[in-house]
Amino acid sequence: MSKKENSGKYWPYMILGFLAIGITLSYWTIKSASSLPINEANEFMLKYQDADKNAFEIEQAQKRFDAKYKIEFSGLEKSDFKPKNLKRKANVHYKLEDNNSLTLKITTLDGRAVDDANVTLLLTRPQTTKEDRYFKNIKGKNGIYEIKGIEIPNKGRYILRVRAQIDNATKFMDIYGVKLD
Repeated sequence: MSKKENSGKYWPYMILGFLAIGITLSYWTIKSASSLPINEANEFMLKYQDADKNAFEIEQAQKRFDAKYKIEFSGLEKSDFKPKNLKRKANVHYKLEDNNSLTLKITTLDGRAVDDANVTLLLTRPQTTKEDRYFKNIKGKNGIYEIKGIEIPNKGRYILRVRAQIDNATKFMDIYGVKLD
C-alpha cells in the first residue's frame, strides 16, 4: 500500500525544478547579453534602422548615380593581404600607412568633370565604431576630390566608406584597407 501512496507525489518537485532551471537560464542569458558592447552598424553612413527603412530609396539613388556619373579613386597601393577563414570571395585590400591621402575623380558618363558633389568619407573598422573619423564636405576642383591627412593610428583592417551625392543621386562605395605594421 505504501507504494501506491508515494507513486504520484514527485511531479510537483519536477515542475518546481524545471521552473527554477528556466528562471536561472533566463537570468544568465539577460546578464551575459547586457554585458556585451553594442556597436551600431554604419553602412550607408546611417543607423541601421534608417538604412533598413529607406533601403529602396538608397538603391534607387545609387541607380540614378550610376546612370549619370562615374567615380574612380586613386592614391592607395594594392596589398597582398588575404583574410583568413573567409568563405566568400575576398575584397581587394589596399595598403594603409600612418598618414594617407585619397583622390576621388567624379565625372559624367561622357567625361565632363563634376565639381558640385557633396562628398563624405568615413574611416571605420569592421567590428567597432570607437575609432571612426568623418571627413565631411570635401571640396572638388575639376572633378577631383582630394582627402589628405587620413591618419591610421593602429594596425588592422579598416573600411573607407565614401558617399558622393549629386542632387537626388547618391553613390556609396567601400574601400577596404589594411595597416600591417
